[in-house]
Amino acid sequence: MVIRPFGDSALLVEVDTLAEVLGFHAALVASRPRGVRDLVPGARTVLIHVDPAVLPLAAARRWIEGVDAAGAPAAPGEPAPAEEIEIPVVYDGPDLDETATLLGIGAGELVARHLAARWTVAFTGFAPGFGYLVSADWRIDVPRRATPRARVPQGSVALAGEFTGAYPRETPGGWQLIGTTAAPLFDPLTDTPVLLRPGTRVRFRRVAAAALTAGPAAPAVPPAARPAAVVQDPGPFATVQDAGRPGALADGVARSGAADRPALAAANRLVGNVPGAAAIEVTLGGFRATATRDLWIAVTGAWGSVHVAGREVDPYRPVLWPAGTDLSIGTFRAGVRALLAIRGGVAGHPVVGSIATDTLAGLGPAPLRAGDGIATADAARHPVPPVDLWPWTPPPTVIDVPVAAGPRADWFTPAARRAFLETTWVVGARADRVGIRLDGPPLARTADAASRELASEGMLPGAVQVPPDGLPVVLGTDGPVTGGYPVIGVVTAAGRAALAQARPGSHLRLRSASPRR
Repeated sequence: MVIRPFGDSALLVEVDTLAEVLGFHAALVASRPRGVRDLVPGARTVLIHVDPAVLPLAAARRWIEGVDAAGAPAAPGEPAPAEEIEIPVVYDGPDLDETATLLGIGAGELVARHLAARWTVAFTGFAPGFGYLVSADWRIDVPRRATPRARVPQGSVALAGEFTGAYPRETPGGWQLIGTTAAPLFDPLTDTPVLLRPGTRVRFRRVAAAALTAGPAAPAVPPAARPAAVVQDPGPFATVQDAGRPGALADGVARSGAADRPALAAANRLVGNVPGAAAIEVTLGGFRATATRDLWIAVTGAWGSVHVAGREVDPYRPVLWPAGTDLSIGTFRAGVRALLAIRGGVAGHPVVGSIATDTLAGLGPAPLRAGDGIATADAARHPVPPVDLWPWTPPPTVIDVPVAAGPRADWFTPAARRAFLETTWVVGARADRVGIRLDGPPLARTADAASRELASEGMLPGAVQVPPDGLPVVLGTDGPVTGGYPVIGVVTAAGRAALAQARPGSHLRLRSASPRR
Protein backbone atom coordinates (compact mmCIF):
# COMPACT_ATOMS: atom_id res chain seq x y z
CA MET A 1 0.00 0.00 0.00
CA VAL A 2 1.21 3.50 -0.90
CA ILE A 3 -0.41 6.67 0.49
CA ARG A 4 -0.06 9.71 -1.74
CA PRO A 5 -1.09 13.33 -1.00
CA PHE A 6 -4.00 14.65 -3.06
CA GLY A 7 -4.06 18.37 -2.35
CA ASP A 8 -4.77 19.79 1.09
CA SER A 9 -7.90 17.76 1.88
CA ALA A 10 -7.42 14.24 0.47
CA LEU A 11 -5.15 11.21 0.31
CA LEU A 12 -4.90 8.63 -2.47
CA VAL A 13 -4.24 5.05 -1.36
CA GLU A 14 -2.68 2.87 -4.04
CA VAL A 15 -2.86 -0.94 -3.95
CA ASP A 16 -1.81 -3.64 -6.39
CA THR A 17 -5.07 -5.06 -7.71
CA LEU A 18 -8.72 -4.20 -8.20
CA ALA A 19 -9.64 -7.08 -5.87
CA GLU A 20 -7.60 -5.41 -3.12
CA VAL A 21 -9.39 -2.14 -3.82
CA LEU A 22 -12.73 -3.83 -3.12
CA GLY A 23 -11.56 -5.29 0.18
CA PHE A 24 -9.75 -2.17 1.37
CA HIS A 25 -12.65 0.13 0.43
CA ALA A 26 -15.02 -2.12 2.42
CA ALA A 27 -12.67 -1.95 5.44
CA LEU A 28 -12.52 1.85 5.25
CA VAL A 29 -16.32 2.11 5.00
CA ALA A 30 -16.74 -0.19 8.02
CA SER A 31 -14.47 1.96 10.23
CA ARG A 32 -15.19 5.39 8.75
CA PRO A 33 -14.49 8.13 11.33
CA ARG A 34 -16.16 11.52 11.61
CA GLY A 35 -14.75 14.02 9.13
CA VAL A 36 -14.48 11.70 6.11
CA ARG A 37 -16.40 13.31 3.26
CA ASP A 38 -15.93 10.74 0.50
CA LEU A 39 -14.40 7.31 -0.07
CA VAL A 40 -14.00 6.88 -3.82
CA PRO A 41 -12.70 3.55 -5.16
CA GLY A 42 -10.89 3.45 -8.49
CA ALA A 43 -9.30 0.71 -10.56
CA ARG A 44 -6.19 0.51 -8.32
CA THR A 45 -6.79 3.23 -5.73
CA VAL A 46 -9.12 4.58 -3.06
CA LEU A 47 -9.45 8.36 -2.71
CA ILE A 48 -10.11 9.52 0.86
CA HIS A 49 -11.52 13.04 0.95
CA VAL A 50 -11.75 14.62 4.42
CA ASP A 51 -12.74 17.82 6.18
CA PRO A 52 -9.33 18.85 7.58
CA ALA A 53 -11.00 20.96 10.28
CA VAL A 54 -12.56 17.76 11.69
CA LEU A 55 -10.06 15.11 10.61
CA PRO A 56 -6.56 16.48 9.83
CA LEU A 57 -4.68 14.70 7.09
CA ALA A 58 -2.11 13.37 9.58
CA ALA A 59 -4.92 11.74 11.59
CA ALA A 60 -6.50 10.40 8.39
CA ARG A 61 -3.16 8.82 7.44
CA ARG A 62 -2.91 7.10 10.84
CA TRP A 63 -6.47 5.75 10.42
CA ILE A 64 -5.64 4.40 6.95
CA GLU A 65 -2.46 2.75 8.20
CA GLY A 66 -4.40 1.21 11.08
CA VAL A 67 -7.02 -0.23 8.73
CA ASP A 68 -4.24 -1.68 6.56
CA ALA A 69 -2.51 -3.22 9.57
CA ALA A 70 -5.76 -4.78 10.78
CA GLY A 71 -6.41 -6.40 7.40
CA ALA A 72 -9.41 -6.22 5.08
CA PRO A 73 -12.72 -7.76 6.20
CA ALA A 74 -12.52 -10.31 3.40
CA ALA A 75 -9.82 -11.94 1.31
CA PRO A 76 -8.85 -10.24 -1.95
CA GLY A 77 -11.39 -11.13 -4.58
CA GLU A 78 -14.02 -11.97 -1.93
CA PRO A 79 -15.67 -8.67 -0.94
CA ALA A 80 -17.75 -8.55 2.22
CA PRO A 81 -21.35 -9.68 1.72
CA ALA A 82 -23.39 -6.95 0.05
CA GLU A 83 -26.75 -6.41 -1.50
CA GLU A 84 -27.35 -8.41 -4.70
CA ILE A 85 -29.62 -7.08 -7.40
CA GLU A 86 -30.83 -8.54 -10.67
CA ILE A 87 -30.77 -6.55 -13.91
CA PRO A 88 -32.99 -7.67 -16.81
CA VAL A 89 -31.29 -7.46 -20.22
CA VAL A 90 -32.34 -7.88 -23.82
CA TYR A 91 -29.19 -8.97 -25.68
CA ASP A 92 -29.84 -6.88 -28.77
CA GLY A 93 -26.80 -4.60 -28.80
CA PRO A 94 -25.44 -3.43 -32.17
CA ASP A 95 -21.92 -4.62 -31.26
CA LEU A 96 -22.82 -8.09 -29.98
CA ASP A 97 -21.89 -10.08 -33.08
CA GLU A 98 -18.81 -8.01 -33.88
CA THR A 99 -17.52 -8.25 -30.29
CA ALA A 100 -17.98 -12.01 -30.26
CA THR A 101 -16.08 -12.27 -33.56
CA LEU A 102 -13.23 -10.15 -32.13
CA LEU A 103 -12.98 -12.57 -29.22
CA GLY A 104 -13.13 -15.65 -31.43
CA ILE A 105 -16.35 -17.01 -29.95
CA GLY A 106 -20.00 -17.06 -30.93
CA ALA A 107 -22.52 -14.43 -29.84
CA GLY A 108 -24.46 -17.07 -27.90
CA GLU A 109 -21.37 -18.06 -25.92
CA LEU A 110 -20.56 -14.42 -25.14
CA VAL A 111 -24.08 -13.89 -23.80
CA ALA A 112 -23.92 -17.13 -21.79
CA ARG A 113 -20.66 -16.08 -20.12
CA HIS A 114 -22.08 -12.64 -19.33
CA LEU A 115 -25.13 -14.22 -17.70
CA ALA A 116 -23.17 -16.84 -15.76
CA ALA A 117 -20.73 -14.37 -14.16
CA ARG A 118 -21.36 -13.00 -10.67
CA TRP A 119 -20.55 -9.32 -10.91
CA THR A 120 -19.56 -6.72 -8.31
CA VAL A 121 -19.57 -2.92 -8.67
CA ALA A 122 -15.92 -1.96 -8.25
CA PHE A 123 -16.30 1.80 -8.61
CA THR A 124 -18.41 4.42 -10.36
CA GLY A 125 -17.63 7.35 -12.59
CA PHE A 126 -18.02 8.78 -16.08
CA ALA A 127 -21.66 9.69 -15.30
CA PRO A 128 -23.83 9.58 -12.15
CA GLY A 129 -24.84 5.97 -11.56
CA PHE A 130 -22.44 4.45 -14.12
CA GLY A 131 -20.94 1.43 -12.34
CA TYR A 132 -17.78 -0.40 -13.42
CA LEU A 133 -18.63 -4.08 -12.77
CA VAL A 134 -15.99 -6.80 -12.41
CA SER A 135 -16.14 -10.56 -11.89
CA ALA A 136 -13.70 -13.33 -11.03
CA ASP A 137 -15.74 -15.47 -13.47
CA TRP A 138 -15.04 -13.11 -16.39
CA ARG A 139 -11.69 -13.83 -18.04
CA ILE A 140 -12.27 -11.77 -21.16
CA ASP A 141 -10.55 -8.51 -22.16
CA VAL A 142 -12.83 -6.64 -24.57
CA PRO A 143 -11.24 -3.93 -26.75
CA ARG A 144 -12.96 -0.56 -26.83
CA ARG A 145 -14.29 0.82 -30.11
CA ALA A 146 -11.67 2.50 -32.30
CA THR A 147 -14.02 5.49 -32.70
CA PRO A 148 -16.32 6.29 -29.75
CA ARG A 149 -19.99 6.95 -30.46
CA ALA A 150 -21.22 10.50 -30.04
CA ARG A 151 -24.47 9.16 -28.55
CA VAL A 152 -24.93 5.92 -26.62
CA PRO A 153 -28.60 5.29 -25.78
CA GLN A 154 -29.73 5.26 -22.17
CA GLY A 155 -29.89 1.72 -20.76
CA SER A 156 -27.22 0.29 -23.08
CA VAL A 157 -25.39 -2.68 -21.52
CA ALA A 158 -21.76 -2.67 -22.60
CA LEU A 159 -18.30 -4.24 -22.30
CA ALA A 160 -14.81 -2.69 -22.22
CA GLY A 161 -11.57 -4.19 -20.95
CA GLU A 162 -12.33 -6.31 -17.88
CA PHE A 163 -15.51 -4.37 -17.12
CA THR A 164 -19.20 -4.47 -17.92
CA GLY A 165 -21.60 -1.61 -17.24
CA ALA A 166 -24.84 0.07 -18.24
CA TYR A 167 -25.34 3.67 -19.34
CA PRO A 168 -27.71 5.54 -16.96
CA ARG A 169 -28.42 8.22 -19.57
CA GLU A 170 -27.56 9.10 -23.15
CA THR A 171 -23.90 10.10 -23.36
CA PRO A 172 -20.90 9.66 -25.67
CA GLY A 173 -19.02 6.39 -25.17
CA GLY A 174 -16.58 3.92 -26.66
CA TRP A 175 -17.69 0.68 -25.01
CA GLN A 176 -19.02 -2.29 -27.01
CA LEU A 177 -22.84 -2.39 -26.79
CA ILE A 178 -24.25 -5.89 -26.29
CA GLY A 179 -27.72 -5.31 -24.83
CA THR A 180 -30.38 -3.06 -23.33
CA THR A 181 -31.91 -2.73 -19.87
CA ALA A 182 -34.74 -0.67 -18.42
CA ALA A 183 -33.44 -0.95 -14.85
CA PRO A 184 -33.60 2.40 -12.99
CA LEU A 185 -29.83 2.95 -12.93
CA PHE A 186 -30.05 6.58 -11.84
CA ASP A 187 -33.21 8.31 -10.61
CA PRO A 188 -32.26 11.67 -9.07
CA LEU A 189 -35.76 12.31 -7.70
CA THR A 190 -35.71 9.34 -5.29
CA ASP A 191 -34.13 8.88 -1.87
CA THR A 192 -31.68 6.30 -3.30
CA PRO A 193 -30.86 7.69 -6.74
CA VAL A 194 -28.03 5.27 -7.65
CA LEU A 195 -28.78 1.58 -8.21
CA LEU A 196 -25.21 0.34 -8.74
CA ARG A 197 -23.11 1.48 -5.78
CA PRO A 198 -19.56 0.30 -5.04
CA GLY A 199 -19.67 -3.18 -3.49
CA THR A 200 -23.14 -4.07 -4.82
CA ARG A 201 -23.37 -7.60 -6.28
CA VAL A 202 -25.12 -7.93 -9.65
CA ARG A 203 -26.58 -10.76 -11.73
CA PHE A 204 -27.90 -10.22 -15.25
CA ARG A 205 -31.11 -11.98 -16.32
CA ARG A 206 -32.00 -12.46 -19.97
CA VAL A 207 -35.51 -11.34 -20.95
CA ALA A 208 -37.45 -10.93 -24.18
CA ALA A 209 -37.87 -7.44 -25.57
CA ALA A 210 -41.59 -7.49 -24.73
CA ALA A 211 -40.76 -8.14 -21.07
CA LEU A 212 -38.42 -5.18 -20.80
CA THR A 213 -40.48 -2.45 -19.18
CA ALA A 214 -39.34 0.75 -17.63
CA GLY A 215 -39.09 1.00 -13.85
CA PRO A 216 -41.53 2.99 -11.74
CA ALA A 217 -42.19 6.52 -12.88
CA ALA A 218 -40.22 9.18 -11.07
CA PRO A 219 -42.22 11.22 -8.57
CA ALA A 220 -43.70 14.37 -10.00
CA VAL A 221 -41.77 17.55 -9.35
CA PRO A 222 -43.96 19.87 -7.27
CA PRO A 223 -45.06 23.03 -9.07
CA ALA A 224 -42.89 26.06 -8.49
CA ALA A 225 -44.05 28.69 -6.06
CA ARG A 226 -45.21 32.07 -7.34
CA PRO A 227 -42.06 33.72 -8.69
CA ALA A 228 -40.51 36.59 -6.79
CA ALA A 229 -38.84 37.78 -10.00
CA VAL A 230 -38.99 37.02 -13.73
CA VAL A 231 -35.90 36.75 -15.92
CA GLN A 232 -35.94 39.12 -18.88
CA ASP A 233 -32.44 38.30 -20.16
CA PRO A 234 -30.11 35.72 -18.54
CA GLY A 235 -27.03 37.01 -20.34
CA PRO A 236 -24.60 34.48 -21.85
CA PHE A 237 -25.13 31.92 -19.09
CA ALA A 238 -26.88 31.95 -15.71
CA THR A 239 -27.65 29.02 -13.40
CA VAL A 240 -28.96 28.30 -9.92
CA GLN A 241 -26.14 27.30 -7.57
CA ASP A 242 -25.83 26.50 -3.88
CA ALA A 243 -23.25 24.68 -1.73
CA GLY A 244 -23.50 21.61 -3.99
CA ARG A 245 -23.75 17.86 -3.41
CA PRO A 246 -20.99 16.81 -1.00
CA GLY A 247 -20.48 13.18 -0.07
CA ALA A 248 -21.77 11.55 -3.28
CA LEU A 249 -18.54 11.10 -5.26
CA ALA A 250 -18.56 7.33 -4.80
CA ASP A 251 -21.91 7.25 -6.62
CA GLY A 252 -20.46 9.22 -9.55
CA VAL A 253 -22.13 12.49 -8.50
CA ALA A 254 -19.87 15.56 -8.56
CA ARG A 255 -19.90 18.24 -5.84
CA SER A 256 -21.05 20.98 -8.25
CA GLY A 257 -22.41 24.17 -6.62
CA ALA A 258 -21.12 27.72 -6.89
CA ALA A 259 -17.72 28.02 -8.57
CA ASP A 260 -16.75 30.97 -6.31
CA ARG A 261 -17.85 29.72 -2.90
CA PRO A 262 -16.55 32.71 -0.89
CA ALA A 263 -18.60 35.02 -3.15
CA LEU A 264 -21.69 32.83 -2.57
CA ALA A 265 -21.18 32.92 1.20
CA ALA A 266 -20.62 36.69 1.18
CA ALA A 267 -23.73 37.39 -0.90
CA ASN A 268 -25.86 35.22 1.35
CA ARG A 269 -24.49 36.75 4.54
CA LEU A 270 -25.28 40.24 3.25
CA VAL A 271 -28.99 39.39 2.90
CA GLY A 272 -29.24 37.27 6.04
CA ASN A 273 -29.18 33.79 4.46
CA VAL A 274 -27.16 30.77 5.53
CA PRO A 275 -23.83 30.67 3.63
CA GLY A 276 -24.81 27.81 1.28
CA ALA A 277 -28.30 29.04 0.32
CA ALA A 278 -29.11 28.87 -3.40
CA ALA A 279 -28.39 31.95 -5.50
CA ILE A 280 -28.07 32.87 -9.17
CA GLU A 281 -24.60 32.47 -10.70
CA VAL A 282 -24.33 34.99 -13.55
CA THR A 283 -21.57 34.40 -16.09
CA LEU A 284 -19.99 37.39 -17.90
CA GLY A 285 -22.89 39.72 -17.02
CA GLY A 286 -25.77 40.91 -19.15
CA PHE A 287 -28.43 39.66 -16.69
CA ARG A 288 -31.78 41.45 -16.31
CA ALA A 289 -34.90 40.55 -14.32
CA THR A 290 -38.08 42.18 -12.96
CA ALA A 291 -39.20 41.85 -9.32
CA THR A 292 -42.83 40.88 -8.63
CA ARG A 293 -42.53 41.87 -4.96
CA ASP A 294 -40.09 43.77 -2.78
CA LEU A 295 -36.82 41.84 -2.38
CA TRP A 296 -33.53 42.28 -0.59
CA ILE A 297 -30.58 41.29 -2.77
CA ALA A 298 -26.78 41.42 -2.88
CA VAL A 299 -24.37 40.93 -5.79
CA THR A 300 -20.81 39.69 -5.20
CA GLY A 301 -17.96 38.22 -7.24
CA ALA A 302 -17.13 39.62 -10.69
CA TRP A 303 -16.83 43.37 -11.31
CA GLY A 304 -19.59 45.03 -13.33
CA SER A 305 -22.24 47.72 -13.03
CA VAL A 306 -25.39 46.85 -11.08
CA HIS A 307 -28.59 48.87 -11.51
CA VAL A 308 -31.82 48.58 -9.52
CA ALA A 309 -34.87 50.57 -10.65
CA GLY A 310 -32.60 52.55 -12.97
CA ARG A 311 -30.20 53.56 -10.19
CA GLU A 312 -26.63 52.27 -9.94
CA VAL A 313 -25.97 50.43 -6.68
CA ASP A 314 -22.84 49.06 -5.08
CA PRO A 315 -21.86 45.40 -5.07
CA TYR A 316 -21.17 43.70 -1.76
CA ARG A 317 -24.02 45.61 -0.08
CA PRO A 318 -27.62 44.63 0.77
CA VAL A 319 -29.97 46.48 -1.60
CA LEU A 320 -33.77 46.78 -1.68
CA TRP A 321 -35.19 45.72 -5.08
CA PRO A 322 -38.73 47.19 -5.24
CA ALA A 323 -41.63 45.31 -6.82
CA GLY A 324 -42.22 46.11 -10.49
CA THR A 325 -38.68 47.38 -11.11
CA ASP A 326 -35.76 45.91 -13.03
CA LEU A 327 -32.42 44.64 -11.81
CA SER A 328 -29.69 44.72 -14.45
CA ILE A 329 -26.11 43.47 -14.17
CA GLY A 330 -23.87 44.88 -16.87
CA THR A 331 -21.10 43.14 -18.79
CA PHE A 332 -18.27 42.35 -16.40
CA ARG A 333 -15.13 44.42 -16.68
CA ALA A 334 -13.16 42.01 -14.49
CA GLY A 335 -13.86 38.47 -13.44
CA VAL A 336 -16.29 35.92 -14.86
CA ARG A 337 -18.99 35.02 -12.32
CA ALA A 338 -21.19 37.09 -10.04
CA LEU A 339 -23.49 35.66 -7.37
CA LEU A 340 -26.93 37.21 -6.99
CA ALA A 341 -28.39 36.32 -3.58
CA ILE A 342 -32.02 36.98 -2.65
CA ARG A 343 -33.17 37.12 0.96
CA GLY A 344 -34.75 33.74 1.76
CA GLY A 345 -32.71 31.92 -0.90
CA VAL A 346 -33.71 30.73 -4.37
CA ALA A 347 -36.25 27.89 -4.35
CA GLY A 348 -36.09 24.69 -6.37
CA HIS A 349 -36.64 20.93 -6.21
CA PRO A 350 -33.58 19.19 -4.71
CA VAL A 351 -31.75 16.60 -6.80
CA VAL A 352 -29.43 14.45 -4.65
CA GLY A 353 -29.80 16.99 -1.86
CA SER A 354 -29.10 20.15 -3.87
CA ILE A 355 -30.72 22.43 -6.44
CA ALA A 356 -27.38 23.26 -8.08
CA THR A 357 -27.07 22.95 -11.85
CA ASP A 358 -24.38 20.40 -12.79
CA THR A 359 -23.48 21.25 -16.39
CA LEU A 360 -21.58 18.00 -17.06
CA ALA A 361 -23.98 15.47 -15.53
CA GLY A 362 -27.15 17.38 -16.42
CA LEU A 363 -28.44 17.42 -12.82
CA GLY A 364 -30.50 20.22 -11.35
CA PRO A 365 -32.48 22.91 -13.14
CA ALA A 366 -31.69 23.93 -16.70
CA PRO A 367 -29.77 27.17 -17.25
CA LEU A 368 -32.04 30.19 -16.91
CA ARG A 369 -33.90 31.50 -19.96
CA ALA A 370 -35.91 34.63 -20.66
CA GLY A 371 -39.36 34.27 -19.08
CA ASP A 372 -38.25 31.91 -16.29
CA GLY A 373 -39.55 32.70 -12.83
CA ILE A 374 -37.29 32.88 -9.77
CA ALA A 375 -39.05 31.75 -6.59
CA THR A 376 -37.70 32.29 -3.10
CA ALA A 377 -37.30 29.48 -0.59
CA ASP A 378 -38.30 31.57 2.43
CA ALA A 379 -35.68 29.65 4.39
CA ALA A 380 -34.45 30.63 7.83
CA ARG A 381 -33.38 34.24 7.79
CA HIS A 382 -31.00 36.25 9.89
CA PRO A 383 -30.67 40.00 10.36
CA VAL A 384 -29.17 41.88 7.43
CA PRO A 385 -25.73 43.00 8.67
CA PRO A 386 -25.37 46.80 8.97
CA VAL A 387 -22.13 47.07 6.97
CA ASP A 388 -20.92 50.32 5.47
CA LEU A 389 -17.81 48.89 3.85
CA TRP A 390 -16.94 45.40 2.65
CA PRO A 391 -13.22 44.55 2.18
CA TRP A 392 -13.48 43.78 -1.52
CA THR A 393 -11.56 44.62 -4.69
CA PRO A 394 -12.09 43.60 -8.33
CA PRO A 395 -10.50 40.33 -9.47
CA PRO A 396 -6.88 40.95 -10.57
CA THR A 397 -5.67 40.61 -14.15
CA VAL A 398 -2.82 38.28 -13.11
CA ILE A 399 -4.06 35.66 -10.65
CA ASP A 400 -1.90 33.90 -8.06
CA VAL A 401 -3.24 30.39 -7.54
CA PRO A 402 -2.00 28.24 -4.62
CA VAL A 403 -1.45 24.59 -5.54
CA ALA A 404 -0.87 21.69 -3.15
CA ALA A 405 0.87 18.41 -3.88
CA GLY A 406 -0.62 16.06 -6.45
CA PRO A 407 -0.48 12.26 -6.24
CA ARG A 408 1.25 11.75 -9.60
CA ALA A 409 3.89 14.50 -9.60
CA ASP A 410 6.53 11.76 -9.87
CA TRP A 411 5.28 10.99 -13.39
CA PHE A 412 6.90 14.25 -14.56
CA THR A 413 10.51 15.26 -15.05
CA PRO A 414 12.16 17.62 -12.54
CA ALA A 415 12.21 20.28 -15.27
CA ALA A 416 8.48 19.86 -15.84
CA ARG A 417 7.75 20.14 -12.11
CA ARG A 418 9.75 23.37 -11.97
CA ALA A 419 8.02 24.74 -15.07
CA PHE A 420 4.63 23.92 -13.55
CA LEU A 421 5.31 26.44 -10.74
CA GLU A 422 7.52 28.93 -12.61
CA THR A 423 5.47 29.46 -15.79
CA THR A 424 2.95 32.27 -16.16
CA TRP A 425 0.11 30.23 -17.64
CA VAL A 426 -2.60 31.60 -19.92
CA VAL A 427 -6.21 30.49 -19.52
CA GLY A 428 -7.23 28.86 -22.80
CA ALA A 429 -10.49 29.24 -24.72
CA ARG A 430 -11.77 25.97 -23.17
CA ALA A 431 -12.69 27.33 -19.74
CA ASP A 432 -16.00 26.56 -18.04
CA ARG A 433 -17.45 24.96 -14.92
CA VAL A 434 -16.12 21.53 -15.96
CA GLY A 435 -12.49 22.55 -16.35
CA ILE A 436 -9.93 25.13 -17.44
CA ARG A 437 -7.23 24.32 -19.98
CA LEU A 438 -3.94 26.20 -19.51
CA ASP A 439 -1.69 27.27 -22.36
CA GLY A 440 2.07 27.26 -21.89
CA PRO A 441 5.04 24.92 -22.26
CA PRO A 442 4.06 21.23 -22.40
CA LEU A 443 4.98 19.33 -19.24
CA ALA A 444 7.10 16.30 -20.10
CA ARG A 445 6.69 12.95 -18.40
CA THR A 446 9.61 10.85 -17.24
CA ALA A 447 10.88 8.19 -19.62
CA ASP A 448 9.24 5.50 -17.48
CA ALA A 449 5.85 7.26 -17.37
CA ALA A 450 5.79 8.28 -21.04
CA SER A 451 4.58 4.85 -22.17
CA ARG A 452 2.33 4.14 -19.17
CA GLU A 453 -1.43 4.54 -18.86
CA LEU A 454 -3.06 5.48 -15.59
CA ALA A 455 -5.99 3.33 -14.47
CA SER A 456 -9.09 5.37 -13.56
CA GLU A 457 -8.92 6.90 -10.10
CA GLY A 458 -10.92 9.39 -8.05
CA MET A 459 -10.77 13.08 -8.84
CA LEU A 460 -11.68 16.30 -7.00
CA PRO A 461 -12.31 19.89 -8.10
CA GLY A 462 -8.96 21.62 -8.46
CA ALA A 463 -7.09 18.51 -9.62
CA VAL A 464 -4.58 19.53 -12.30
CA GLN A 465 -4.62 16.72 -14.84
CA VAL A 466 -1.99 16.56 -17.58
CA PRO A 467 -3.13 14.72 -20.73
CA PRO A 468 -0.60 13.30 -23.22
CA ASP A 469 -0.16 16.67 -24.98
CA GLY A 470 1.41 18.03 -21.76
CA LEU A 471 -0.94 21.01 -21.29
CA PRO A 472 -2.58 21.10 -17.82
CA VAL A 473 -6.34 21.02 -17.28
CA VAL A 474 -7.71 22.20 -13.92
CA LEU A 475 -10.93 20.36 -13.05
CA GLY A 476 -13.81 22.63 -12.08
CA THR A 477 -16.69 22.16 -9.68
CA ASP A 478 -18.67 20.21 -12.31
CA GLY A 479 -15.65 18.12 -13.32
CA PRO A 480 -15.68 14.30 -13.61
CA VAL A 481 -15.36 12.26 -10.42
CA THR A 482 -12.86 9.79 -11.92
CA GLY A 483 -10.13 10.24 -14.48
CA GLY A 484 -7.20 8.55 -16.17
CA TYR A 485 -4.70 11.40 -16.59
CA PRO A 486 -1.96 11.93 -13.95
CA VAL A 487 -2.56 14.75 -11.45
CA ILE A 488 0.56 16.87 -10.96
CA GLY A 489 -0.98 19.21 -8.37
CA VAL A 490 -4.27 20.19 -6.74
CA VAL A 491 -5.51 23.78 -6.52
CA THR A 492 -6.57 24.73 -2.98
CA ALA A 493 -10.06 26.01 -2.07
CA ALA A 494 -8.81 29.60 -2.15
CA GLY A 495 -7.21 28.99 -5.53
CA ARG A 496 -10.42 27.49 -6.94
CA ALA A 497 -12.32 30.62 -5.93
CA ALA A 498 -9.72 32.73 -7.76
CA LEU A 499 -9.92 30.49 -10.85
CA ALA A 500 -13.70 30.95 -10.90
CA GLN A 501 -12.99 34.54 -11.95
CA ALA A 502 -10.37 33.69 -14.60
CA ARG A 503 -11.51 34.34 -18.15
CA PRO A 504 -9.84 33.13 -21.38
CA GLY A 505 -6.62 35.08 -21.85
CA SER A 506 -6.09 35.65 -18.11
CA HIS A 507 -2.62 35.00 -16.75
CA LEU A 508 -2.06 32.62 -13.84
CA ARG A 509 0.89 32.07 -11.54
CA LEU A 510 0.77 28.73 -9.73
CA ARG A 511 2.31 28.91 -6.26
CA SER A 512 3.19 25.92 -4.10
CA ALA A 513 0.96 25.57 -1.03
CA SER A 514 2.71 22.41 0.19
CA PRO A 515 5.22 22.64 3.05
CA ARG A 516 8.86 22.42 2.06
CA ARG A 517 10.49 19.14 3.05
